[in-house]
Amino acid sequence: MSEQAKAIAGHGCSFSRLAAGIAGFFLGGAIIAVHAHPAQPASSATPAAAAQTAAQKYMNIQVLKDIPADELIPSMQFVTAALGVECDFCHVTNQGNLEFDKDDKKEKKTARQMMQMMFAVNKNNFDGERQVTCNTCHRGSPHPQAIPAILVEAPKPEAMEAMHEHEHDMDPASLPSGTPVVARYIQAIGGAAALDKISNRVEKGNAVMPEGPPIPIDIYTKAPDQRVSVMHMQKGDSTTAFNGKAGWIYFPGRPLREMSPADQQAAKLDAEAFYPVQLQREFTELKLDEHAEKVDNHDTNVVLGLSKGQPPVKLYFDKDSGLLVRMVHYADTPLGFNPTQVDFADYREVGGVKTPYRWTIARPSGSFTIKIDEVKENVPIDDARFAKPAAPPGPK
Repeated sequence: MSEQAKAIAGHGCSFSRLAAGIAGFFLGGAIIAVHAHPAQPASSATPAAAAQTAAQKYMNIQVLKDIPADELIPSMQFVTAALGVECDFCHVTNQGNLEFDKDDKKEKKTARQMMQMMFAVNKNNFDGERQVTCNTCHRGSPHPQAIPAILVEAPKPEAMEAMHEHEHDMDPASLPSGTPVVARYIQAIGGAAALDKISNRVEKGNAVMPEGPPIPIDIYTKAPDQRVSVMHMQKGDSTTAFNGKAGWIYFPGRPLREMSPADQQAAKLDAEAFYPVQLQREFTELKLDEHAEKVDNHDTNVVLGLSKGQPPVKLYFDKDSGLLVRMVHYADTPLGFNPTQVDFADYREVGGVKTPYRWTIARPSGSFTIKIDEVKENVPIDDARFAKPAAPPGPK
């Protein structure tokens, strides 16, 4: 068990900073893919292309040059979350367009120096384990606070208790099995036999953003792990899809973007959450965190889902109902973990199985809520829904 996995096991899961605009939440990675100038013409999706390094695909990469090209965008997302900034904090803007290859801004040069310092600290002090990240000092601010803050209010007892509980990183290997908690959840929503009868779902509802009117959304899922969501926006449909093998994101006016391996793993987990028999099979071990946590003032049992080579997934089950009320998973990047929190609520019975009619997706960059109005099960769905489309032309 890596030190980072132990740290995740003790990681609290509240998000204190929400971005003002939801567009940045959806497109934080896609924007980089659009505006970064490739060092050579992009080739078709082949294994050789997938193995490109960041320096081979993008111009003027000086520090992260040897990482896989598809890990550059998640790494930049980690930086924006850790510093509480947007892309233009470091990158030059010219008539509304970001010019990522230019070095005009001092902040970009400083960011490179800070990355090199972080790598050196971990190498020289923690045997190369990624113990120190941008977020260690910045905590959502572009300027780390060098002077301790004056305490103006006594900490609440529950906050102190939580601090002592997680004062030391726990070792998941020493924890009891979480399998009984997950088994109770499956029984609470209707049982394995009822779940096995569901082959697909079509859901219709609205995505509720921090600002603006609700956006109509259709969600198509197939067991065990295929999921396509289509948001009907004013400028066209925005699609996020994972077909069990590949994932992609399309936003009107932007080129189609393929998901990175970390994004695909997250999309797979999000899809399997609605087919929980498959979700438990995703993990090699399920461990029960002995320190209970609250979600919306309800006591929960926290189960860690462990898989070799993947960050642990935290599953929160209501102690009274047994239902899954929160899932937290992490996308690993060369600079640190990007967290995603999904809260499930308003469970209703459909075809003998309880399913959430509301869930909220939160990341350091922002959050939005999906509210479902209609759920249909075992209905015909065109296979083309789950076929990766040819990339549409970008804006001229």
